[in-house]
Amino acid sequence: MKMMKPYDVVVVGAGPAGTAAAASCAAAGLSTLVIEEHGTIGYPVQCAGLLSEAAFAECRVSERPVLNTVRGARIASDLGGSLLFDAGKTKAFVVDRGLLDREMAVAAADAGAEFMLKTGFTSISGDRVMTCGIHGEQSIGYRLLIGADGPRSMVTRSLGLPRAQTYLSGIQADLAVADPVDPRFVEIYPDASPEFFGWQIPLAPRRIRVGLCGTCGVREKFERFQARFPGSCLHLVTGTIPLGVIGKTYGKQALIVGDAAGFAKPTSGGGVYTGIRSARLAAETAIACIEEGRFDDAALSRYEKAWQDDFGKELAVGYKLITARQKMTSLEIDQILRAMNDPSIIESIVNFGDMDRPSALIRKLMLKPALWGAMKILLNSGIRQIFG
Repeated sequence: MKMMKPYDVVVVGAGPAGTAAAASCAAAGLSTLVIEEHGTIGYPVQCAGLLSEAAFAECRVSERPVLNTVRGARIASDLGGSLLFDAGKTKAFVVDRGLLDREMAVAAADAGAEFMLKTGFTSISGDRVMTCGIHGEQSIGYRLLIGADGPRSMVTRSLGLPRAQTYLSGIQADLAVADPVDPRFVEIYPDASPEFFGWQIPLAPRRIRVGLCGTCGVREKFERFQARFPGSCLHLVTGTIPLGVIGKTYGKQALIVGDAAGFAKPTSGGGVYTGIRSARLAAETAIACIEEGRFDDAALSRYEKAWQDDFGKELAVGYKLITARQKMTSLEIDQILRAMNDPSIIESIVNFGDMDRPSALIRKLMLKPALWGAMKILLNSGIRQIFG
């Protein structure tokens, strides 16, 4: 085994969370190494690529990765109920994640971070990570480790940290379709997968991205869902979404960020916004710990408090929301959509809707008289506990 030079910070994973953490650490003058198991940053793509304005801004990239912009959404029940809201302006970006990830990696490299591709993390021994890959077996020392290696994180396993509460399996395809779609709106199909939902994201007038997530029978559900959109499949991927934050996000000279920490938003499955914000908070903690020469749990716990103060409440509310949704039948979902198809509710969604921080909108909607007819359904699902 080759003994490599030690670094101040070693980051495992070169997705947006990993490169954001690396860029911040390197910019502060810390020697920083990013380990990535794949040979090309940004691939394989395992993301729907729909980013809120805030999430896209957090990436700090050019507009080159942008494939389309959307300004609203349509939610459709298989029983006929639907809800369309149109903000009249850009609310989200559809991006090429490969291009976006590589731009973020270049920014980290420009800040001084080093990259080691085709190098897989295998284990931790003291203050060293063991890797295996194109360079053979290596041992790399660090003062602080940042785990950004996704939902099936090997770093969290090696540290003995808890796992996320729920894991969803997902399948997604890019399709070339004969009939044009409206590129302004995303479409959501709750009945496509009762544990989550299905989606259709417009990439161009005749190119769409369709997918769904669930806990069982995902392949069969996806095949039925894809059949709604006749066309040629250009790209097919599978992936995993962790829901529910892991019980502890620090320990043993390590901090866990992004999907590895279970930071995917339960209401959408997106993890870029929370991943990057957690990464920069982890970098702030890493910088402070290295300056102080302290790596005990008391020092590292500042990171957990920071992300809890930032977006912890939103993730907790989101998890309760998706749990409540999973208790609803198709008929109940249809009834709620019909009740929400009210001008005052649509106005509130347009004015206060936030893909990354939905709790304020939920509070406002619960006070709308138009929803009172569906209140029994909402109460039976456990919605009353969301803000308890």
